[in-house]
Amino acid sequence: MKFLRLITAITIITCVTTCLFSSPTHPNVLIIVADDMGYGELTCQGFKTDIPTPFIDSIATNGIRFTNAYVSAPYCSPSRAGLLTGRYATRYGHEFNPGPAEITAPTIGLPIEEKTIADRLKAAGYISGWFGKSHMGYAPQFHPYKRGFDEYFGFLGGMHDYLNAEADKNDMILEGTEQIKDLSYTTDSFAQKAANFIQKNSKSPWLCYLAFNAVHMPLESTTKYLARFPNIKDQKRRTYAAMESAMDDGVGLVLNKLRELNLEENTLVIFLSDNGGPTPTTTSSNGPLRGFKSQTWEGGIRIPFIIQWKNHLTADQIDKRPIIALDILPTVLAASGLEAKPEWKLDGVNLIPYLTTKTDQAPHEVLFWRFGRQIALRKGEWKLVKAPLNGVEALIRGGKGTTQNAQLYNLDRDIGETTNLASTYPDKVKELSKIWNQINQEMVPAKWGHNSGKADE
Repeated sequence: MKFLRLITAITIITCVTTCLFSSPTHPNVLIIVADDMGYGELTCQGFKTDIPTPFIDSIATNGIRFTNAYVSAPYCSPSRAGLLTGRYATRYGHEFNPGPAEITAPTIGLPIEEKTIADRLKAAGYISGWFGKSHMGYAPQFHPYKRGFDEYFGFLGGMHDYLNAEADKNDMILEGTEQIKDLSYTTDSFAQKAANFIQKNSKSPWLCYLAFNAVHMPLESTTKYLARFPNIKDQKRRTYAAMESAMDDGVGLVLNKLRELNLEENTLVIFLSDNGGPTPTTTSSNGPLRGFKSQTWEGGIRIPFIIQWKNHLTADQIDKRPIIALDILPTVLAASGLEAKPEWKLDGVNLIPYLTTKTDQAPHEVLFWRFGRQIALRKGEWKLVKAPLNGVEALIRGGKGTTQNAQLYNLDRDIGETTNLASTYPDKVKELSKIWNQINQEMVPAKWGHNSGKADE
């Protein structure tokens, strides 16, 4: 799409820089996804101090932290689908979450025609492991084994009990395709399985996709982690803090495994959340941002995002340019020496040239969102948006997004989206509306409704 492509000069820089900075041996890739962690929750984000996150913060210390990073959808499944494919999920109808396992049609899930990051990396001989949450469909054709991954330990739905592997008889914890009956705590188990995978494949290039269900509801923890926060009196916040601390420990376990095996300098590490925090439900903070998970306000789509690649990317940097989780796949491909082919129609871009040269060009001209009747478009400092309390419902099973009565915000001056400037800058509204409508014409209707158990007619 022409609005998401680089100008010719930057394309040339991209080609040259990719060649210069591709590892002589294929680098390992570690992608860590937090579930429902808000923009303001990490200590390194600078908005809070009640939950120390030293291991996740260390990725920022050793790498680059993005302050204007986004996901391509405001909640779990379409956001993760975009990450895995490098394409807007609205391109292939994956606009909403599948429903619970017991009511979801076997045709609902990440379309089998879409190729994942694991599929792409097979061309370079990568071994791929997936640990944790899937949420890409329940039927056999949607299992990670069918999506390019060689090893899997986790669950196929959108949420799971942390302590009881058999709590959901329709969506049990799986090791490969076999159900397991016992586990200690999902956060600990997923991290340990990821560390074991790295240990086992330390001599081969690997992709490790560690998709925690922390810090998604239900709020559950163990005594070990709860004991760390005796001074937090609110029980909901205390349990949330324990869950986030457990996830930080899990990240530390995996990072320490890289160090132990002397793999740090040959491993590209990416940490992000799949969407903003559902603050009223779990207390996960979105810092100064307006709104929550499932909304196209900044609080639903702007997320913590950190990338580390020792001796390839400069450490302890902050990058303010807008990026999106769709960029992960093309960036990983470039780091691995693989070419992203035009016919794949990726919406993400390779970030490496922007992080290794002195160009101040932005990776994207615009970023696009459609979520039922909710919409958003960011171009530079400007954002066009329709979200809850702005003429639409929070979650919609049907209906089409339009730019009619959309609001306008200047994010550089108003990160909290408090002052609607639509009447002050009507020409800017027209400009962004035209762009949104042109991009939206390339998208397809949703193949199923929000949390639906059957495909739309």
